[in-house]
This record gives sequence, C-alpha cells and structure tokens, in this order.
Amino acid sequence: QDPTAAHYMFQDDPFLMPRNTASSRLLSLSKESGRSAAKYIIKEFPQYFDKTTAEPNIPCLMPENLTPQIEGVSEAALKERIHLRRVKASVDLFDQLLQAGSPVSLETTNSLLDLLCFYGDGESAQEKQHEQKGDLEEPEGNTSEQKSPKRQFQKSLNSSGSRWRENNNAERIFKIMPERNAHSYCTMIRGMVKHGAPAKAYDMFTDLLNERHKADVHTFNALITAVPYLKEKFAERWELVKDFLNHMVQQEVQPNVLTFNAVLKTLRRCGGVGRGVSLSVIKEMNALDIEPSLATYEHLLYIFYRSAELRPSTIITEILEEVEKKSFTPQDPDDANFFATAMQACCDLKDIKLAYRLNKSMEKGDNWKFLDMDRLNAYWSKFFSLLCMMEQIDVVLKWYKGMTPSLFYPSPRNMLDLLQALDAANHLEVIPSVWQADIKQLGFSRRQDLLEELLSLMSREQHPEETQLAFAKCAEDIKAAHEQSGRDQAPLEWTGSALGHVVMLFSRAGRTQDAWNMMEHFQKINRIPTDQVMDEFLNCAKQTNCPDEAIKLVKLAASFGLPSTLKLKSRTEQEFELSEKQK
Repeated sequence: QDPTAAHYMFQDDPFLMPRNTASSRLLSLSKESGRSAAKYIIKEFPQYFDKTTAEPNIPCLMPENLTPQIEGVSEAALKERIHLRRVKASVDLFDQLLQAGSPVSLETTNSLLDLLCFYGDGESAQEKQHEQKGDLEEPEGNTSEQKSPKRQFQKSLNSSGSRWRENNNAERIFKIMPERNAHSYCTMIRGMVKHGAPAKAYDMFTDLLNERHKADVHTFNALITAVPYLKEKFAERWELVKDFLNHMVQQEVQPNVLTFNAVLKTLRRCGGVGRGVSLSVIKEMNALDIEPSLATYEHLLYIFYRSAELRPSTIITEILEEVEKKSFTPQDPDDANFFATAMQACCDLKDIKLAYRLNKSMEKGDNWKFLDMDRLNAYWSKFFSLLCMMEQIDVVLKWYKGMTPSLFYPSPRNMLDLLQALDAANHLEVIPSVWQADIKQLGFSRRQDLLEELLSLMSREQHPEETQLAFAKCAEDIKAAHEQSGRDQAPLEWTGSALGHVVMLFSRAGRTQDAWNMMEHFQKINRIPTDQVMDEFLNCAKQTNCPDEAIKLVKLAASFGLPSTLKLKSRTEQEFELSEKQK
C-alpha cells in the first residue's frame, strides 16, 4: 500500500482528489449520488437498455422490468404491484378490490401490510423518484403520536424518512381485515416501532396476547429496542425488558444475537442499572451458545466506558481477547460502530497498548470492512491523537507518514495534537515542513486556533538562524492568509497575540521592514504590543543598523502611552548612532 496515495475510492480522477475530511466526504457522497442517478435512469427507462450484448448473458446484471404487466382489478395485479413496491398503486388497487366485492386473501393482505409498514405508509424510493420528474406536491403534514422525548427515537429508527401517521393506510387496512393472524400483528408492531410510534406498538402487542397469538423473534427485538421510550425510570425499563423476555420463554421463541443486542442497547440508557445487569446478559448468551457480534461488544464498551466517571476495568481487555481470535461477519447494523467506540475507550483510558491490539484486530481478515469513510476517519483520528499523547515523536511521525492520506485525513484537532507532540519532544524545527506539506495542503491555513498555536510555538524561544528563517517564511504565509479573502471567504481578523508573534518571527530573521509593517497593524486594530515584541523589534533594528525604525518604534510606544517608552528611548540613544535631526 502506498501511504502517499489517497483512498482507492478517489483514484479515478486525480484532479478531484480530496484534501481533507470534508472534501472526501463530499466526493464519496457525490459518487454514490451518481450511481443512484444511473440506477434511476435504468429503472425508469428500461426500453433504452434492452439490448443484450453480453456473452454470456447474466440476467442478474441486467436492468429489472419494473413496469406492471398485469392490467385490470385482480388479486394477481395487486400481488404484482406489491412485488414492485408500488405503495400508492397497491393501496388504490386494494381499495378497488374491496369496492368491487372481491375478497383479498389473508396472505396478500399481509404482504400489503409488510409493504406499508416497511415504508411507513409513505412512498417507496422508486415512486418518489417517479414523482420528482414532475411538479412535486406538498407532502401531507405528518402527525406524530408522541412528541418531544420521542423525536430522537423517531430520527434514529426512521430510515425511510416518514413517520407513523394517525389512522394511516396500514391501520385502516388492519382494522377492516376480516381475519388477522400473528403475522398481521407482528408486521404492525415492527412498523410502528420503526416509524416512531412505540406506545402504539406496545398496545398492539397487548392485543396480540389477548388474541392468543405468538410473536416472532423479530417483533420481540423491535419491542425491546423501544423500551427506553415507553418507561422513564431505569428500573422500570429493565423490568419491562424482563417482561418481554419472559413472554419469549412462555411462547417458546428462541432468541438470537439481535435479541441480546437489543437488550444491551436498551441497557445503554439505563445508567447504573445497565452496568449492573449487562454482564449477566452476556452470561445468558453464552449459556444459550449464541456467539456475540461486534455490536454486542460495542454496547458493552458504551455501558462501561462512556460515563462521566471513567474507571479502568478489565472489560475492554476481555473484549479484545475475544475479538483478536477471529474475523467477524456483519450480523447487526451496529456492528460497524465497534472499532470507533473501542478506540475512543482506549483514548479515554490513555492506553496505547490496548490501541495497538485493537488496530491489529481491525486489520485481521475482513474486519476492516466495517469501517466506512466516516468511521474510518473517526477511528484513525482517535488513534493518532492517542499516539501523539503517549508515544515518542519518532514513532508518531512514522505512523503519520504511513497513515496520511491513504488511511485518513487529519482534522485540525489532529494537527494541534501533532504540534503539541513536537513541542513536548523539543522538535520544533519540523514545524515548517508540517506547515507546508500538511496544514496548507489540508486547507487549514485559515483556522484561527491552529494558526495561533503554530505562531506561539515558533515565537516562544530563539532558534538557530536556519530555523528562524524557515519560521519567518511560515509567518509570511500566515500574513498572506490574513490579507487574502476569496469571494466566499471573509478576511481573517488579526489578534494582538498573532500580530506580536509574527513581528517577533520577522525580527529574529532580520526582516526589519516586514516586522515594522506588522507593527503598524497594532494601531489599525487598536491593540497594544507587549514589551517582549518591542524589545525583539529593537534588537532587529540594531542588528540591521536601522535607526529610523527604532525611532518609529519609540514614537509608536509614545502614541500608546506605554510605560516602556522611556526605556525604549534610552536604549535607542545608547545603542544607535543618531544624527542631530534624529535626536
């Protein structure tokens, strides 16, 4: 792997190769949007893609025919539209069948409920794309069953973008069904949970029990996930979870790994109660011979390591011992969060050895596939921050060169961590190369906090002449960044400390005129230079034999009414050969 190359996703067009996290995210989203547009064109206009030139022909790679073939009002036509995920057309045809007095079988009606509950009584992606070709109608006002505390729940579980409306088509069709089986109730419960109506789902579960039906494992998983939004107190939440688990035992429903993950996900929102019972949940998994997924471990890490009072425990060590043994396959959508959460725990514990073990586990087999672009950047960013905090500078720089830009794009926080690591190791001479090759290339040359830290480190002490010249070149770039302003960029505002640092850097490099030009900015922004800044400038003026600039400095100090004016005047008279006019 070439560490200087960008992620393979971006290598098709070097001109568009991103420079930082924001541009890499934008480019990856743009490419995905292009793929979606291409799929839409193929699905919407299949008649233009009917030529089969491939030899041999592979049907699964050819465009699907998404145009309904069966006309008329019949159950077969309804099944076809349900299969094509035409939500609105399916509901309309179902209503027409009822009006015509044609009975619809229970199996077909359940399939229609599946479709409605999956999309939340909204439109499928295909129908949305179809309607976007013309004038878009105003969407109906979505009336949520529950408001403020449920909003986060609705956002997190609602993947289709719609919310459960009161008396929607799914509820209407369910109520008029002449007979209902367990599948009918389970579909409604899962749809209500998914689209932000947990209280309705719980009521529907009660109706299911009253009708002597049995729920399936997926329905119990959905209900357990909704527990934090049904009960307020931690103890009540755990009691409700146990109630659902007892129902599973009574109905002889075998739990799966998603069941225990749902329990642990609920325990994340149960405070101390969750920490007290989470390990017993893991023991129960082992007793049932159910292999944990990465999401299981991620929930455990969150429960034990995301509290305000972080206590070192052996939980993460035991988890890593299990994770190191094998390569995992996706079983739960939350599996993808494990590595970033685990690395955050390593950072909070400041344990670099655990981070190395975690990184080795991530690289084992196909585990790296759990990290998409966003999670990849978050993972490596936390790892790099920990390296800067705990490792020797040579190790930090070795990792840095091997990680960027092939694995991640450093954030401004990462650059600050790197600067602080250089400072701790007394390797400030590396700063100019970091500025030129990294900070400027990453587009951080206008980050005020980063510039302040950079200038502060470079101007804090006197360095050899070669280093001071390189520092002055960096200061010149920073000065240019403050002066330029693009069409969409506001000019950077000078602060008193930044001006003082730049003056000192120019002065130590013998650039008297540049230093004086910066001194004049103090009056423009109504700031006062420190005594150290004025002393550095006077030293520079002395070394370059510029008595005129020394006199200007005395006048500037006098205009500010500074107590150091007399001292500067005395130094100027003693250290410079002044003409009568200058005196």
